[in-house]
Amino acid sequence: MTKYNGQSETGKIHSILMKKPVTAWKSQENISSQWQKLHYPSEPDYNKVIEEYSQFAAIIEKHVSEVHYLPDDQNTWLDSIYTHDPVIITKGGAILCNMGKPERLKEAAAIGKYLESINIPVLGEIKAPGKVEGGDVVWFDDNTAAAGLGYRTNREGVAQLRELTKGMVNEIIEVPLPHGNGPEECLHLMSMISPVDRDLAVIYSRLMVVPFRDLLIEKGIKFVEVPDDEYDTFACNVLALEPRKCVMIAGNPKTKAGLQKAGATVFEYPGEDVSIKGGGGPTCLTRPLFRS
Repeated sequence: MTKYNGQSETGKIHSILMKKPVTAWKSQENISSQWQKLHYPSEPDYNKVIEEYSQFAAIIEKHVSEVHYLPDDQNTWLDSIYTHDPVIITKGGAILCNMGKPERLKEAAAIGKYLESINIPVLGEIKAPGKVEGGDVVWFDDNTAAAGLGYRTNREGVAQLRELTKGMVNEIIEVPLPHGNGPEECLHLMSMISPVDRDLAVIYSRLMVVPFRDLLIEKGIKFVEVPDDEYDTFACNVLALEPRKCVMIAGNPKTKAGLQKAGATVFEYPGEDVSIKGGGGPTCLTRPLFRS
């Protein structure tokens, strides 16, 4: 029986879901036809994407024993490379999200079909008018999560998430998100916090509401603060492979130094085209299926 439980951000990853650029982005022509519609800041270079992703995947494959790659699906767009957002993995199975970005609406069904093929059941789905994206859900521990309320996730979606996780989750804390650069920007709760251990998180305080930041302090979580000049290069998007062992995009030396000072081991990959131009860092590129 396939093991599954994603109710953690920092437990050791044993199984993970990803999608290669050759099946998600396919070609430079495909990128050219979609990137503006998806509101990417600039056009990624396909050859660079392939090279950057290969370095990222090498890190994951070295540290995660079971890596699942999604197959091609003609109904999904470039964003399908970012497997974190369309699905949430619980102790009871997968919850398929109803995405706030219209171009991503068909990704959840494609992932659900694949998960069932590897014996991970679909527990349920978020239905309109509810909206939830995985990047807005952050687990503090096995029983407690926070959900960002913004342009991608709404209160109705969180209410459905509570109902689907009843008996498995004690509390889902609602966290209002800022307007930022508007509804076209990919601004998730995880845009401002990446846990790397139960008592350590990389955060960007400038975007946080004060009650949420205070809650983190009350929970005994120490901070690695992302400086302003590293936020746009996705220094706040850090994937924990296990407690205090993490992956981040190269080119953020201050945040990296802060993590190392806090006792974390840091692996880096070049992510200008596959991550920064597409709007998805190492967390976005992965959906852990089983953490211990």
